[in-house]
Amino acid sequence: MRHNNFTAMAAMAAVLMMSGCTTGGVDTTKTTAIQPAAKNIDTTDLAQGKAQFRDANYGLAEKHFRKAVELKADNAEAWMGLAASYDELGRFDFADRAYSQLLKVAGRKPQIVNNMGYSQLLRGNRKKAKALLLEAKAGMADPTVVNANLALLNKG
Repeated sequence: MRHNNFTAMAAMAAVLMMSGCTTGGVDTTKTTAIQPAAKNIDTTDLAQGKAQFRDANYGLAEKHFRKAVELKADNAEAWMGLAASYDELGRFDFADRAYSQLLKVAGRKPQIVNNMGYSQLLRGNRKKAKALLLEAKAGMADPTVVNANLALLNKG
């Protein structure tokens, strides 16, 4: 048995000598762990939220838009998507909060006021919806979307 161990060790020593294995060439620089490249999570969630909203998956859209605003509280587009998702889910209390934050972040822009008007339309608040939609229409260069919402209001 001893002879086999000795032979194996001698063979390994010969391989190491022939391969030129030395410790002198080893880089001993101290390093820290390198984290993987981080994705821009709020943008990723924003894109996912939009995709889910387009596919009428409003619960999933809400989840992604909510995560996007949690990561970047001044993301107006994510607040708009979050408010619209809550509208579609019938969670008007949360929609109102999201619209409130959106107005703080982006100001009272016609597109936002249009969405707020549509939200009121979904709730059956026709008078409030009409006032908001007319306000939005007055400020838009292309009022096509607002006109469609006004047409919905006039149908009901």
